[in-house]
Amino acid sequence: MFLSTYENKLDKKGRVSVPASFRSHLSNLGYNGVICYPSFNNFSIEACSQDRIEKISSAIDSLNPFEEKRDYFATSILAESINLQFDSEGRISLSSKLLKHAKIKNSMLFVGQGQTFQIWEPTMFEKFKVTARKKANLNRANLKWELQPNK
Repeated sequence: MFLSTYENKLDKKGRVSVPASFRSHLSNLGYNGVICYPSFNNFSIEACSQDRIEKISSAIDSLNPFEEKRDYFATSILAESINLQFDSEGRISLSSKLLKHAKIKNSMLFVGQGQTFQIWEPTMFEKFKVTARKKANLNRANLKWELQPNK
């Protein structure tokens, strides 16, 4: 899983090191890179494995091919996705389009989201985190799971 939050900076060539634990998780899944696309929920970059983007693509494909919603999702996610391979030092080069969407100039946060992670401009993430915590507290009763009986 992608857990925790890490801060890294762009180097002079526009590359950023992906946190080692995130690279390790992707490597364990058999990948040497990550899929990135602009979030349409907030000003961040969504990042996931190839199998995760394939699941998203399958969900989009399950929609009626003649419905506008299918085109909206395909355009917003798949057409904007970039497959970024790690270099020998575990770095990726984020496109200027992605950096502009997330308002990242130099420093960025890699934010674990379980099966995915996000890349944020630090100040914007801190503001989002305050709101997210308040909303999570208000909606905490919605977070339920099945308890396994003791055997």
